[in-house]
Amino acid sequence: MADRPSKTLRPRTTLVHGGVRRSQYGEMSEAIFLTQGFVYPDAEAAEARFIESGPDEFIYARYGNPTVAMFEDRIAALEGAEAAFATASGMAAVNGALFSQLKSGDHIVSAKALFGSCLYIVESLLPRFGVEVTFVDGADLSQWEAAVRPDTKLVFLESLSNPTLELVDIAGVAAIAHRQGAQVVVDNVFATPIFQRSLDLGADVVIYSATKHIDGQGRCLGGVVLGKRDFVRGTLETYLKHTGGALSPFNAWVMLKGLETMDLRCRAQAASAQALAEALEGHSSIARVLYPGLPSHPQHALAQRQMEAGGTVIAFDVAGGKESAFRFLNALRVVLISNNLGDSKSIATHPATTTHQRLSDEAKAHLGITPGLIRLSVGLEDVADLQEDILAALEQA
Repeated sequence: MADRPSKTLRPRTTLVHGGVRRSQYGEMSEAIFLTQGFVYPDAEAAEARFIESGPDEFIYARYGNPTVAMFEDRIAALEGAEAAFATASGMAAVNGALFSQLKSGDHIVSAKALFGSCLYIVESLLPRFGVEVTFVDGADLSQWEAAVRPDTKLVFLESLSNPTLELVDIAGVAAIAHRQGAQVVVDNVFATPIFQRSLDLGADVVIYSATKHIDGQGRCLGGVVLGKRDFVRGTLETYLKHTGGALSPFNAWVMLKGLETMDLRCRAQAASAQALAEALEGHSSIARVLYPGLPSHPQHALAQRQMEAGGTVIAFDVAGGKESAFRFLNALRVVLISNNLGDSKSIATHPATTTHQRLSDEAKAHLGITPGLIRLSVGLEDVADLQEDILAALEQA
Protein backbone atom coordinates (compact mmCIF):
# COMPACT_ATOMS: atom_id res chain seq x y z
CA MET A 1 0.00 0.00 0.00
CA ALA A 2 1.02 3.61 -0.52
CA ASP A 3 2.97 5.12 2.34
CA ARG A 4 2.54 8.86 1.87
CA PRO A 5 4.10 11.40 4.23
CA SER A 6 2.19 14.25 5.85
CA LYS A 7 1.52 17.27 3.65
CA THR A 8 3.25 19.39 6.29
CA LEU A 9 6.67 17.94 5.45
CA ARG A 10 9.15 20.34 3.86
CA PRO A 11 10.33 19.82 0.27
CA ARG A 12 13.67 18.17 1.05
CA THR A 13 11.97 15.60 3.29
CA THR A 14 9.25 14.99 0.70
CA LEU A 15 11.96 14.29 -1.89
CA VAL A 16 13.23 11.44 0.30
CA HIS A 17 9.99 9.94 1.60
CA GLY A 18 7.18 11.04 -0.71
CA GLY A 19 4.99 8.49 -2.48
CA VAL A 20 6.70 5.34 -1.14
CA ARG A 21 4.87 2.04 -1.69
CA ARG A 22 6.37 -0.80 0.35
CA SER A 23 5.67 -4.44 -0.35
CA GLN A 24 5.11 -7.07 2.32
CA TYR A 25 8.91 -7.36 2.60
CA GLY A 26 9.34 -3.84 4.02
CA GLU A 27 12.22 -2.90 1.72
CA MET A 28 14.21 0.26 2.51
CA SER A 29 14.88 1.30 -1.09
CA GLU A 30 11.92 1.59 -3.44
CA ALA A 31 11.26 -1.65 -5.33
CA ILE A 32 11.58 -1.90 -9.12
CA PHE A 33 8.54 -3.69 -10.50
CA LEU A 34 9.87 -4.87 -13.86
CA THR A 35 6.66 -6.26 -15.27
CA GLN A 36 4.59 -5.36 -18.28
CA GLY A 37 1.37 -6.89 -16.97
CA PHE A 38 -0.49 -7.81 -13.78
CA VAL A 39 -2.38 -10.93 -12.68
CA TYR A 40 -5.99 -10.90 -11.45
CA PRO A 41 -7.35 -13.40 -8.90
CA ASP A 42 -10.37 -14.10 -11.07
CA ALA A 43 -12.26 -12.91 -14.15
CA GLU A 44 -14.59 -10.78 -12.07
CA ALA A 45 -11.61 -8.87 -10.62
CA ALA A 46 -10.22 -8.26 -14.11
CA GLU A 47 -13.58 -6.90 -15.25
CA ALA A 48 -13.86 -4.64 -12.21
CA ARG A 49 -10.35 -3.27 -12.60
CA PHE A 50 -10.95 -2.27 -16.23
CA ILE A 51 -14.04 -0.37 -15.11
CA GLU A 52 -12.26 1.46 -12.29
CA SER A 53 -8.83 0.78 -10.78
CA GLY A 54 -7.97 1.58 -7.18
CA PRO A 55 -4.81 3.52 -6.20
CA ASP A 56 -2.78 0.30 -5.82
CA GLU A 57 -4.39 -1.67 -8.64
CA PHE A 58 -2.66 -1.85 -12.02
CA ILE A 59 -3.61 -3.21 -15.44
CA TYR A 60 -0.70 -2.81 -17.84
CA ALA A 61 2.63 -1.01 -17.63
CA ARG A 62 1.64 1.42 -20.36
CA TYR A 63 -1.22 2.55 -18.10
CA GLY A 64 0.64 2.51 -14.78
CA ASN A 65 3.14 0.65 -12.63
CA PRO A 66 3.90 0.72 -8.86
CA THR A 67 7.43 2.09 -9.33
CA VAL A 68 6.24 4.71 -11.80
CA ALA A 69 3.39 5.62 -9.44
CA MET A 70 5.88 6.25 -6.63
CA PHE A 71 7.78 8.69 -8.84
CA GLU A 72 4.55 10.40 -9.91
CA ASP A 73 3.32 10.77 -6.32
CA ARG A 74 6.65 12.13 -5.11
CA ILE A 75 7.10 14.76 -7.81
CA ALA A 76 3.44 15.78 -7.47
CA ALA A 77 3.91 16.29 -3.72
CA LEU A 78 6.99 18.44 -4.38
CA GLU A 79 5.26 20.53 -7.05
CA GLY A 80 2.05 20.91 -5.07
CA ALA A 81 0.07 19.28 -7.89
CA GLU A 82 -3.00 17.09 -7.52
CA ALA A 83 -1.58 14.47 -9.90
CA ALA A 84 1.28 13.63 -12.27
CA PHE A 85 1.79 11.35 -15.25
CA ALA A 86 5.32 10.17 -16.04
CA THR A 87 6.46 9.85 -19.65
CA ALA A 88 9.27 8.27 -21.63
CA SER A 89 11.04 11.59 -22.20
CA GLY A 90 10.64 15.31 -21.71
CA MET A 91 9.42 15.71 -25.28
CA ALA A 92 6.82 12.96 -24.74
CA ALA A 93 5.58 15.11 -21.84
CA VAL A 94 5.40 18.23 -24.04
CA ASN A 95 3.65 16.31 -26.81
CA GLY A 96 1.14 14.79 -24.39
CA ALA A 97 0.41 18.02 -22.54
CA LEU A 98 -0.38 19.83 -25.79
CA PHE A 99 -1.86 17.24 -28.16
CA SER A 100 -4.08 15.64 -25.52
CA GLN A 101 -6.16 18.80 -25.18
CA LEU A 102 -6.05 20.24 -28.70
CA LYS A 103 -7.99 19.50 -31.88
CA SER A 104 -8.29 20.93 -35.37
CA GLY A 105 -9.62 24.48 -35.27
CA ASP A 106 -8.23 25.32 -31.83
CA HIS A 107 -6.05 28.37 -31.22
CA ILE A 108 -3.02 28.64 -28.95
CA VAL A 109 -0.55 31.37 -28.08
CA SER A 110 3.11 30.49 -27.54
CA ALA A 111 6.26 32.31 -26.57
CA LYS A 112 8.77 32.47 -29.44
CA ALA A 113 11.74 31.53 -27.28
CA LEU A 114 11.52 27.73 -27.08
CA PHE A 115 13.81 24.72 -27.13
CA GLY A 116 14.27 23.46 -30.69
CA SER A 117 12.10 20.34 -30.33
CA CYS A 118 9.36 22.26 -28.50
CA LEU A 119 9.41 24.80 -31.32
CA TYR A 120 9.06 21.99 -33.86
CA ILE A 121 5.91 20.70 -32.16
CA VAL A 122 4.35 24.15 -31.86
CA GLU A 123 5.51 25.63 -35.16
CA SER A 124 5.30 22.58 -37.45
CA LEU A 125 3.29 19.69 -35.98
CA LEU A 126 0.32 21.48 -34.41
CA PRO A 127 -0.47 23.53 -37.55
CA ARG A 128 -0.24 20.32 -39.60
CA PHE A 129 -3.19 19.03 -37.55
CA GLY A 130 -5.20 22.22 -37.93
CA VAL A 131 -4.22 24.08 -34.75
CA GLU A 132 -3.71 27.84 -35.20
CA VAL A 133 -0.63 29.17 -33.40
CA THR A 134 0.19 32.78 -32.57
CA PHE A 135 3.75 33.53 -31.43
CA VAL A 136 4.62 36.37 -29.07
CA ASP A 137 7.64 37.84 -27.35
CA GLY A 138 7.25 36.00 -24.05
CA ALA A 139 8.70 38.82 -21.96
CA ASP A 140 6.18 41.36 -23.27
CA LEU A 141 2.84 41.09 -21.44
CA SER A 142 1.22 43.50 -23.91
CA GLN A 143 1.83 40.98 -26.70
CA TRP A 144 0.17 38.22 -24.67
CA GLU A 145 -2.76 40.57 -24.02
CA ALA A 146 -3.14 41.29 -27.73
CA ALA A 147 -2.76 37.65 -28.84
CA VAL A 148 -5.00 35.76 -26.38
CA ARG A 149 -8.55 35.58 -27.76
CA PRO A 150 -11.89 34.33 -26.44
CA ASP A 151 -11.37 31.13 -28.47
CA THR A 152 -7.77 30.56 -27.29
CA LYS A 153 -7.53 27.05 -25.82
CA LEU A 154 -4.14 27.35 -24.12
CA VAL A 155 -0.92 29.31 -23.85
CA PHE A 156 2.49 27.65 -23.83
CA LEU A 157 5.80 28.96 -22.54
CA GLU A 158 9.15 28.10 -21.03
CA SER A 159 9.36 29.87 -17.69
CA LEU A 160 13.07 30.38 -18.32
CA SER A 161 13.87 30.07 -22.00
CA ASN A 162 16.47 27.85 -23.63
CA PRO A 163 19.16 29.04 -24.25
CA THR A 164 18.97 32.80 -23.64
CA LEU A 165 17.41 32.59 -20.14
CA GLU A 166 14.52 34.94 -20.85
CA LEU A 167 11.90 34.92 -18.11
CA VAL A 168 8.15 35.00 -18.62
CA ASP A 169 5.96 36.62 -15.96
CA ILE A 170 3.84 33.54 -15.24
CA ALA A 171 1.42 35.32 -12.93
CA GLY A 172 0.90 38.07 -15.50
CA VAL A 173 0.36 35.66 -18.39
CA ALA A 174 -1.93 33.48 -16.27
CA ALA A 175 -4.15 36.47 -15.44
CA ILE A 176 -4.47 37.29 -19.14
CA ALA A 177 -5.11 33.68 -20.18
CA HIS A 178 -7.58 32.87 -17.43
CA ARG A 179 -9.71 35.91 -18.25
CA GLN A 180 -10.37 34.27 -21.62
CA GLY A 181 -10.72 30.76 -20.21
CA ALA A 182 -7.40 29.51 -21.61
CA GLN A 183 -5.14 27.00 -19.87
CA VAL A 184 -1.53 27.93 -18.99
CA VAL A 185 1.04 25.24 -19.85
CA VAL A 186 4.54 25.89 -18.50
CA ASP A 187 7.77 24.06 -19.29
CA ASN A 188 9.65 24.67 -16.04
CA VAL A 189 12.83 22.68 -16.70
CA PHE A 190 15.38 25.48 -16.35
CA ALA A 191 13.78 27.01 -13.26
CA THR A 192 13.43 23.54 -11.63
CA PRO A 193 10.76 22.66 -9.04
CA ILE A 194 13.33 23.57 -6.37
CA PHE A 195 13.51 27.25 -7.32
CA GLN A 196 10.04 27.92 -8.73
CA ARG A 197 6.51 26.63 -8.05
CA SER A 198 4.74 27.48 -11.27
CA LEU A 199 1.33 26.22 -10.12
CA ASP A 200 1.40 28.75 -7.28
CA LEU A 201 2.07 31.47 -9.87
CA GLY A 202 -1.01 30.54 -11.90
CA ALA A 203 0.07 27.74 -14.24
CA ASP A 204 -2.49 24.99 -14.88
CA VAL A 205 -0.11 22.39 -16.29
CA VAL A 206 3.63 22.05 -15.58
CA ILE A 207 6.07 19.97 -17.63
CA TYR A 208 9.53 18.65 -16.78
CA SER A 209 12.14 16.74 -18.69
CA ALA A 210 13.16 14.39 -15.88
CA THR A 211 16.28 13.70 -17.95
CA LYS A 212 17.66 16.99 -16.64
CA HIS A 213 17.85 17.93 -12.94
CA ILE A 214 15.54 15.18 -11.70
CA ASP A 215 17.89 12.42 -12.82
CA GLY A 216 20.76 14.87 -12.78
CA GLN A 217 23.46 12.33 -13.44
CA GLY A 218 23.19 11.59 -17.16
CA ARG A 219 21.63 8.12 -16.87
CA CYS A 220 18.06 7.95 -18.17
CA LEU A 221 15.42 9.66 -20.25
CA GLY A 222 12.13 10.63 -18.65
CA GLY A 223 9.48 13.30 -18.38
CA VAL A 224 6.45 14.23 -16.30
CA VAL A 225 3.29 16.32 -16.66
CA LEU A 226 1.65 17.76 -13.53
CA GLY A 227 -1.66 19.48 -12.90
CA LYS A 228 -5.21 18.96 -11.68
CA ARG A 229 -6.36 15.38 -11.23
CA ASP A 230 -9.24 15.67 -13.71
CA PHE A 231 -6.84 16.66 -16.49
CA VAL A 232 -3.94 14.37 -15.62
CA ARG A 233 -6.00 11.23 -14.93
CA GLY A 234 -8.60 12.03 -17.56
CA THR A 235 -7.61 13.86 -20.73
CA LEU A 236 -3.85 13.34 -20.46
CA GLU A 237 -3.81 9.72 -19.25
CA THR A 238 -6.28 8.67 -21.94
CA TYR A 239 -4.04 10.18 -24.62
CA LEU A 240 -0.74 8.87 -23.29
CA LYS A 241 -1.81 5.34 -22.45
CA HIS A 242 -3.11 4.87 -25.99
CA THR A 243 -0.16 6.55 -27.74
CA GLY A 244 2.51 4.73 -25.74
CA GLY A 245 4.63 7.45 -24.13
CA ALA A 246 4.95 5.67 -20.77
CA LEU A 247 8.01 5.82 -18.52
CA SER A 248 9.78 2.51 -17.94
CA PRO A 249 9.81 1.17 -14.34
CA PHE A 250 13.60 1.07 -14.26
CA ASN A 251 13.88 4.70 -15.36
CA ALA A 252 11.23 5.64 -12.81
CA TRP A 253 13.36 4.03 -10.09
CA VAL A 254 16.40 6.00 -11.27
CA MET A 255 14.33 9.19 -11.14
CA LEU A 256 13.19 8.36 -7.59
CA LYS A 257 16.82 8.06 -6.53
CA GLY A 258 17.56 11.35 -8.31
CA LEU A 259 14.78 13.14 -6.47
CA GLU A 260 16.33 12.21 -3.12
CA THR A 261 19.34 14.45 -3.81
CA MET A 262 17.86 17.01 -6.23
CA ASP A 263 17.43 19.79 -3.66
CA LEU A 264 21.05 19.46 -2.52
CA ARG A 265 22.37 19.24 -6.08
CA CYS A 266 20.38 22.14 -7.49
CA ARG A 267 21.29 24.47 -4.64
CA ALA A 268 24.99 23.67 -4.96
CA GLN A 269 24.86 24.08 -8.74
CA ALA A 270 22.99 27.38 -8.54
CA ALA A 271 25.49 28.75 -6.02
CA SER A 272 28.34 27.85 -8.37
CA ALA A 273 26.46 29.32 -11.35
CA GLN A 274 26.02 32.61 -9.49
CA ALA A 275 29.72 32.74 -8.64
CA LEU A 276 30.78 31.93 -12.21
CA ALA A 277 28.39 34.46 -13.72
CA GLU A 278 29.83 37.15 -11.46
CA ALA A 279 33.38 36.13 -12.36
CA LEU A 280 32.69 36.15 -16.12
CA GLU A 281 30.79 39.43 -16.29
CA GLY A 282 33.04 42.11 -17.72
CA HIS A 283 35.66 39.67 -19.05
CA SER A 284 37.36 41.12 -22.13
CA SER A 285 36.62 38.02 -24.25
CA ILE A 286 32.90 37.99 -23.41
CA ALA A 287 30.40 40.37 -25.03
CA ARG A 288 27.58 39.65 -22.54
CA VAL A 289 26.66 37.32 -19.69
CA LEU A 290 23.05 36.22 -19.19
CA TYR A 291 22.08 34.89 -15.78
CA PRO A 292 18.90 35.75 -13.83
CA GLY A 293 20.88 36.13 -10.61
CA LEU A 294 22.90 39.03 -12.02
CA PRO A 295 21.56 42.58 -11.56
CA SER A 296 22.49 43.15 -15.21
CA HIS A 297 19.94 40.59 -16.42
CA PRO A 298 17.09 42.48 -18.13
CA GLN A 299 14.52 40.71 -15.92
CA HIS A 300 16.47 40.47 -12.68
CA ALA A 301 13.63 42.02 -10.70
CA LEU A 302 11.15 39.46 -12.07
CA ALA A 303 13.62 36.66 -11.30
CA GLN A 304 13.81 37.82 -7.69
CA ARG A 305 10.00 37.77 -7.42
CA GLN A 306 9.44 34.51 -9.27
CA MET A 307 12.47 32.35 -8.47
CA GLU A 308 14.27 31.44 -5.29
CA ALA A 309 17.65 31.40 -7.08
CA GLY A 310 19.00 32.09 -10.55
CA GLY A 311 19.16 28.46 -11.65
CA THR A 312 21.97 26.21 -12.80
CA VAL A 313 22.52 27.50 -16.35
CA ILE A 314 24.50 30.49 -17.61
CA ALA A 315 24.61 31.86 -21.16
CA PHE A 316 27.41 34.06 -22.41
CA ASP A 317 28.50 35.45 -25.76
CA VAL A 318 32.12 34.86 -26.71
CA ALA A 319 33.44 37.83 -28.65
CA GLY A 320 34.56 36.84 -32.13
CA GLY A 321 31.61 34.68 -33.15
CA LYS A 322 31.53 30.98 -34.02
CA GLU A 323 35.28 30.53 -34.55
CA SER A 324 36.10 32.00 -31.16
CA ALA A 325 33.30 30.03 -29.51
CA PHE A 326 34.64 26.78 -31.01
CA ARG A 327 38.19 27.61 -29.88
CA PHE A 328 36.81 28.19 -26.39
CA LEU A 329 34.90 24.89 -26.36
CA ASN A 330 37.84 22.91 -27.68
CA ALA A 331 40.14 24.36 -25.01
CA LEU A 332 37.97 23.24 -22.09
CA ARG A 333 39.42 20.45 -19.96
CA VAL A 334 36.97 20.04 -17.04
CA VAL A 335 33.74 21.24 -18.66
CA LEU A 336 32.42 18.75 -21.21
CA ILE A 337 30.92 19.46 -24.63
CA SER A 338 27.43 17.97 -24.85
CA ASN A 339 23.84 19.09 -25.34
CA ASN A 340 22.26 17.97 -22.06
CA LEU A 341 21.87 20.14 -18.95
CA GLY A 342 21.14 19.81 -15.25
CA ASP A 343 23.85 17.15 -14.91
CA SER A 344 26.32 16.71 -12.06
CA LYS A 345 29.02 17.26 -14.70
CA SER A 346 29.36 20.75 -16.17
CA ILE A 347 28.37 20.89 -19.83
CA ALA A 348 28.95 23.54 -22.50
CA THR A 349 26.81 23.76 -25.63
CA HIS A 350 26.92 25.90 -28.78
CA PRO A 351 23.17 26.34 -29.41
CA ALA A 352 23.47 27.91 -32.87
CA THR A 353 24.99 24.72 -34.31
CA THR A 354 23.31 22.10 -32.09
CA THR A 355 20.01 22.48 -30.21
CA HIS A 356 18.77 25.38 -32.35
CA GLN A 357 20.67 24.71 -35.58
CA ARG A 358 17.54 24.20 -37.70
CA LEU A 359 16.40 27.80 -37.12
CA SER A 360 17.08 30.37 -39.81
CA ASP A 361 19.77 32.96 -39.18
CA GLU A 362 17.00 35.56 -38.91
CA ALA A 363 15.14 33.52 -36.28
CA LYS A 364 18.33 32.94 -34.30
CA ALA A 365 19.13 36.64 -34.34
CA HIS A 366 15.61 37.50 -33.21
CA LEU A 367 15.93 35.12 -30.25
CA GLY A 368 19.41 36.36 -29.35
CA ILE A 369 21.14 33.11 -30.35
CA THR A 370 24.32 34.62 -31.74
CA PRO A 371 27.22 32.73 -33.37
CA GLY A 372 29.27 33.25 -30.20
CA LEU A 373 26.63 32.17 -27.67
CA ILE A 374 27.59 29.43 -25.21
CA ARG A 375 25.10 27.72 -22.87
CA LEU A 376 26.86 26.50 -19.75
CA SER A 377 25.10 24.02 -17.46
CA VAL A 378 26.97 24.21 -14.16
CA GLY A 379 27.64 20.91 -12.40
CA LEU A 380 28.88 19.80 -9.02
CA GLU A 381 32.61 20.23 -9.54
CA ASP A 382 34.58 22.59 -7.31
CA VAL A 383 33.70 26.05 -8.55
CA ALA A 384 37.36 27.10 -8.40
CA ASP A 385 38.28 24.35 -10.87
CA LEU A 386 35.44 25.39 -13.16
CA GLN A 387 36.48 29.03 -13.06
CA GLU A 388 40.11 28.19 -13.82
CA ASP A 389 39.06 25.95 -16.71
CA ILE A 390 36.71 28.51 -18.25
CA LEU A 391 39.12 31.43 -17.86
CA ALA A 392 41.97 29.41 -19.38
CA ALA A 393 39.75 28.40 -22.33
CA LEU A 394 38.75 32.04 -22.86
CA GLU A 395 42.44 32.87 -23.30
CA GLN A 396 42.38 30.52 -26.30
CA ALA A 397 39.22 32.10 -27.71
